[in-house]
Amino acid sequence: MVSSKLTYMAVDPPLGYLMHRLHMALRSEITDTVLGPLGLTFPEYICLRMLSHSPGASNAELARNISVSRQAMNLVLRGLQDRGLVRRPPTAEKGRARPAELTAAGSKLLGRTDSGVRAAEERILATLSGADRAQFRRILAALI
Repeated sequence: MVSSKLTYMAVDPPLGYLMHRLHMALRSEITDTVLGPLGLTFPEYICLRMLSHSPGASNAELARNISVSRQAMNLVLRGLQDRGLVRRPPTAEKGRARPAELTAAGSKLLGRTDSGVRAAEERILATLSGADRAQFRRILAALI
């Protein structure tokens, strides 16, 4: 029965399985070659990237968009804040949400990841032709 399951996976793997495998391969490549040498984890990188596009996002907003718990995101934000890469006000103006934004150091560090992340993406997609890579990106963008 195990072999028939493996055959099924090889012939017609579920989309979620394929997306997970791609995510793990890309995450590993980016972490090993780009983020690790800069002292960043993948969740920290994603947080910095999201704040570059949505300055002032709250912990809860970031957690929802990254699909992690608020507690996990708070740990990421606190670590980035302690390193001077993100700033949040000490208290919330209203409610409990404290908007986060990149500092100049955070923006600079994020900028240092760009070419390396693109290179890692290209290595992961190396088996595809240039036209297939462009189509793959268009398809992914259409799906999300």
